[in-house]
Amino acid sequence: MTRSITFALFSIALTASSLPAQAPAAAPKAALPTTAPIVVTLLKDIEGVSTKMVGLAKAIPADKYDWRPGEGVRSIREVMLHVAADNYLLPALAGTAAPAVTGIDLRDFKSVDRFEKRALSRDSVVAELERSFTWLGNAMAKTTTDKLTGMVNLFGQQSPLQDLWITTTTHLHEHLGQSIAYARSNGVKPPWTR
Repeated sequence: MTRSITFALFSIALTASSLPAQAPAAAPKAALPTTAPIVVTLLKDIEGVSTKMVGLAKAIPADKYDWRPGEGVRSIREVMLHVAADNYLLPALAGTAAPAVTGIDLRDFKSVDRFEKRALSRDSVVAELERSFTWLGNAMAKTTTDKLTGMVNLFGQQSPLQDLWITTTTHLHEHLGQSIAYARSNGVKPPWTR
């Protein structure tokens, strides 16, 4: 997964000589040389978040995935799947529909809730996170500078596409912080702090 986003970023920067040996099948293609510079910066940031989120998802024991800090609050599994769901949903606001296999439909927000509530194993949650970050990176990489000011419906409010991608990035940081707190509450030290 991290190699997927790294591949996209290196492609964007046109540094083909430093590509990983095995390019992922879902790697972005034609539009990458024209990706808007701010989106390139956001993608670099998201790469760091994805590395940490996936690292936490792997570090938290499977028997803790149903832990929640209180009644009515998302469990660890639900937070991880919420991040994956929004990595599919938010690009849909920009015109890149979520993969059909996810069941996520922009016109049916209950589909997002169903996605988040699935009782997946830890390994399946990790795989879903990885796929979702690749999907998000590919969708964002299609954004050219001239598209940044195009308007999208951002949950009922018309906003420039640039705002959607900034909101997407800050949303990921919000849930990274939440996931760090969840992990530490369960005696799990984030892998990058060792």
